[in-house]
Amino acid sequence: MIPIPGEIREILDTMPLEMSFIDKNDTVKYFNKLNTREIFPRPEAVVGKKVQNCHPQKSLEKVEQILQDFKAGKREVAEFWIDMKGKKIYIRYFAVRNDKKEYLGCLEVSQDITAIQKLTGEKRLI
Repeated sequence: MIPIPGEIREILDTMPLEMSFIDKNDTVKYFNKLNTREIFPRPEAVVGKKVQNCHPQKSLEKVEQILQDFKAGKREVAEFWIDMKGKKIYIRYFAVRNDKKEYLGCLEVSQDITAIQKLTGEKRLI
């Protein structure tokens, strides 16, 4: 797992979403919320394995296409939403690039947006 300084790790674990980082070779390098993932639980043993081994067979072709498109520079983001266990789950994949636009990997972000979809009007700080 990528070593993350304590405060940064706690910030990433506090965010209301689950994140996974897959490097340019499609290897899982990091995921937040090691023991508290609710959407897509992952054992620490997936770190160091190919991401293709972490997805259901029915979605594997789509995952492969997204990664190929990221590597080829054809797209920067892919997004999906699914209904799962009475919740609406928003899943986004982002190409991670350096300042030279070289592909470094993929950040997968999953979030339960059920409560967000129910918001109406506004609630202000003041």
